[in-house]
Amino acid sequence: MSGMSRLLAIEEFCLTGSGGTPSRSNDEFYGGNIPWVKSGELREKVVVETEEAITEEALAKSSAKLVPAGAILLAMYGATVGRLALLGIDAATNQAVCNIRPDHKVADTAYVYRALEAKVPELIAMATGGAQPNISQDKIRKLKIPLPPLDEQKRIAAILDKADQLRQKRRQAIALLDSLTQSIFLEMFGDPIANPYGWPAKPLDECILIDAPLVDPRLTEYCNLLHYGPDRIEKESGRLLPAKTALEDNLISKKFLCSEKHILYSKIRPYLNKVALSPGQCLCSADMYPVEPKQHVMDNIYLWFMLRTSAFLGYAESCSGRANIPKINREQLLGFEILVPSLADQKSFGLLIGKVQRETSRQELSLSSVENLFSSLQHRAFSGQL
Repeated sequence: MSGMSRLLAIEEFCLTGSGGTPSRSNDEFYGGNIPWVKSGELREKVVVETEEAITEEALAKSSAKLVPAGAILLAMYGATVGRLALLGIDAATNQAVCNIRPDHKVADTAYVYRALEAKVPELIAMATGGAQPNISQDKIRKLKIPLPPLDEQKRIAAILDKADQLRQKRRQAIALLDSLTQSIFLEMFGDPIANPYGWPAKPLDECILIDAPLVDPRLTEYCNLLHYGPDRIEKESGRLLPAKTALEDNLISKKFLCSEKHILYSKIRPYLNKVALSPGQCLCSADMYPVEPKQHVMDNIYLWFMLRTSAFLGYAESCSGRANIPKINREQLLGFEILVPSLADQKSFGLLIGKVQRETSRQELSLSSVENLFSSLQHRAFSGQL
C-alpha cells in the first residue's frame, strides 16, 4: 500500500447491530411495506428485494430495526453463517444478520466489505457451536482490519471489484451452458414425465449393467488410481470434484474398478442427485453404483442426463424411505421405467452435450485461474502489498 495503514477494530470506525423476528402470531406485523431480510437471503452481493415485508407497528413493538441502505450484512449463524451482502435498500433484518455501517469519513464501504470477505474464514474459525457455528456480534466488533487512507481504500476496492466481475462472468457462462443442456434435452426428447413425443419406456434392468469388478486398492496396478465416493460428486450438476488416489486415501477394502463407459451413481441420499460420468479408469466406493449402459440400447451421456432429471429423482426419493441414511437399492434402481428414444437420437444428443461439456470444462478452468487471481489480489490487498 502506498499510504500508511492502521490496524483497527471494526467497532472503532463502524456502527453494528442486529435485527429481530416480529411475532408470527400477530398478523398486524407482516404484510407491510418495510422489506425484512433473513440470513438465507444473503445470496447475491447486493440485496434489493426480500421475500417478506413487515409493518411500522412491527418496528415499533419488536426487536426489528430499520437499517439504512449501504450497510454491510453478515450472517452470524445457521447454515448461511459467514455470508456477506450489501444492503441496497432501507430494510429491517432478522436476528441472525449483523449490520455493519462504516463511518464514511474514514472508511469506504466497498473496501470494508472486501476486507470482511477476506476475514470470514477467521471469523468462522473463532465461532462457537460446532455443527451450527455462531459468530457473535462481539467477535465482529473486535475483528481488526487494515485501514489505509480513504483514497487508498477506494483504489484497492476497485481492483478487487474488477477481479470479482471476472469471476461472476465465468460463473454466469457456466450457468448458461448448464441451462443450454436442459434446453437441448427438452427440444429433442420433451419433458420425461409428460413424454409428449410418446417414446417407449423400458425398465432400467433392460438398459444397463451393474457389474464392474471389485478389486483390491492396495495392489500396485490400482493403488494410484483416483478414488471417487459420493463426497467427490457435486450435487445436481454431476461435476466431479478433486479426488485422491487409493494410496492417498489409505484404502484397504475392495472397490469397484470403473472405466470411461461407466456412470457413477450415489445410492446414498438419492435426493442429493449425485450422478457423474466416469473420467476414465478409476475406483468407485461401495456407496455408489457403477452403471454401464448396454451399448445396443442406450448412450452413456443420455443415460447420465436421464438419471439427473426430476423424473428419476422423484422416483429415487420415493424408493429411499425415511431411514437415517436413505438409499435406493439395486432392485429399485433397475425397476425404474426409462424413456428409450432411438439409439441414433441418443447419440446425436450425446455428441451435442459432449461439445457443451468441453466448453464448460474450458470455462471452469478459466474460472479456477480467475479465482486464484482474486485470492492472490485479496491476500496482497490486506497484507500491505497492493
